[in-house]
Amino acid sequence: MKNGIDNTVERDVMEFDVVIVGAGPAGLSAACRLMQQANAASHELSVCVVEKGSEVGAHILSGAIFEPRALDELFPDWAERGAPLDTPAVRDEVYLLKDAQKAQKLPHALVPRSMRNTGGGVTRYVASAGNLCRWLAEQAETLGVDVFPGFAAQHTLIEDGRVVGIVTGDMGVAADGTPKDGHMPGMELRARYTLFAEGSRGHLGKELIEQFSLDAGRDPQHYGLGLKELWEVPAEQHEPGLVLHGAGWPLSGDTHGGWFLYHADNRQVVVGLIVDLSYRNPWVSPFDEFQRMKHHPVLSQHLQGGKRLAYGARALTKGGMNCLPKMTFPGGLLLGCDAGTLNFAKIKGLHTAMKSGMVAAESVFEALAAGDEGGRELTEFTAKWEASWAWAELKASASFGPAIHRYGTVLGGAYNFVNQLIGNRLPNVHDTSTDYGTLKPAAAFTPIDYPKPDGKLSFDKPSSVFLSNTNHEENQPCHLHLADPELPVRDNLPEYAEPAQRYCPAGVYEIVEDSDGKPQFQINFQNCVHCKTCDIKDPAQNITWVAPEGGGGPNYPNM
Repeated sequence: MKNGIDNTVERDVMEFDVVIVGAGPAGLSAACRLMQQANAASHELSVCVVEKGSEVGAHILSGAIFEPRALDELFPDWAERGAPLDTPAVRDEVYLLKDAQKAQKLPHALVPRSMRNTGGGVTRYVASAGNLCRWLAEQAETLGVDVFPGFAAQHTLIEDGRVVGIVTGDMGVAADGTPKDGHMPGMELRARYTLFAEGSRGHLGKELIEQFSLDAGRDPQHYGLGLKELWEVPAEQHEPGLVLHGAGWPLSGDTHGGWFLYHADNRQVVVGLIVDLSYRNPWVSPFDEFQRMKHHPVLSQHLQGGKRLAYGARALTKGGMNCLPKMTFPGGLLLGCDAGTLNFAKIKGLHTAMKSGMVAAESVFEALAAGDEGGRELTEFTAKWEASWAWAELKASASFGPAIHRYGTVLGGAYNFVNQLIGNRLPNVHDTSTDYGTLKPAAAFTPIDYPKPDGKLSFDKPSSVFLSNTNHEENQPCHLHLADPELPVRDNLPEYAEPAQRYCPAGVYEIVEDSDGKPQFQINFQNCVHCKTCDIKDPAQNITWVAPEGGGGPNYPNM
């Protein structure tokens, strides 16, 4: 056993020039750009993308208001190619919710420039990130990329201090670790360069950051939990292209975050809440905050009479430039949200993730075309990345998240408004706390009595998870690993009222009583929507999320 890989198992080996982990916007953009260059130069190149979802887009969840700057560069004729961008943003509204009934609409002049989605000569689109990725995968395959959905990258192959590929997870393993009928060992996918684009808190990216000390000298990374629903609403209350953002109620105290509601096409509306995972109160349940938020008149008027079609949740990497790790290491690159390229000031990360993939592709192809045999550290990527417009965006918004963490939503927002107004000349703000380290003892707070769902605007976790189409084979190893199985009941329960029961948006974790009436920590891993919140927020960092058998997890439609 080396690096978690059982070397006694005989595995099939496939070799490529480039292996890309994750069929999200960063990974697929890298794949497309690599093959565009190879085809233009008549240079033979083999590129493989592995994706743990059952299909491309199955695990993709984002708001999303899409800014097409990177797509304009990657496929200038994207409209003719049929990219799923049909609903331009036409009207912006921003609100501060004061309580369960009252709200203040912000004048346009007081809305930070980074949060304006109309005007300025740029057309942005209400889009499904999942459908965009499905379309990008089609473009990649047309260009000659091998795209393998349903295969989870389980381990990184590291030899002589350099990454040489990945090992996919075994298929057909029982809960006790024994092979089932149809068992198939994972494959070794070897490459001259391996690009990791797993999305926020990728489990291989997390290991690479630690192994190669990629976060040395950076602030600790920060995350938010994004919860989203897709609704179909009556035609008379549907306004395609209407974009609403807001903050305030129901989040209070040092629990920060914001909500969004976008009118897409086909009478569909998406609504969601982002909760910063820096919150202190262990009684907070992001899921329940989201459900009661929809009852505010500002939001409910858009949803009443409608039908909820889908639900999902996903962590997002929001620390920005101050937290961005080194993205290069021998044999590979860390890209997109796996590194943390989201521009949280814009609440947008698709375009910057795509650009990171494109810059990576240009760096890799330049090296391979010059006869590089692979395995070295592509330090030239850093110079290219830091010369890009995506880096300039992150640099300009470096203080956005830390200011809100340090000063709160109102004062932090005021700091950011002034900073943007004067050209980002205020001192850079840092937040050196960790999201898991901010949690305080449960005794310091009053338990939150959340209202019961009404089944019309608000719902419970089981019915929500059902709408995520989440599925895991029950007889397989649990992919949520506890370093100390006794810790949740021994330490977290008395100190924090075991917060996993509340921060998990899918009901994965429960405290139940055994036959003797003693509390037990139960993991319902079949419910897991792969949001990674437990890996981030557990105060003891006792939970490690790893990829389950390929194809497991949510199966989101156009989310």
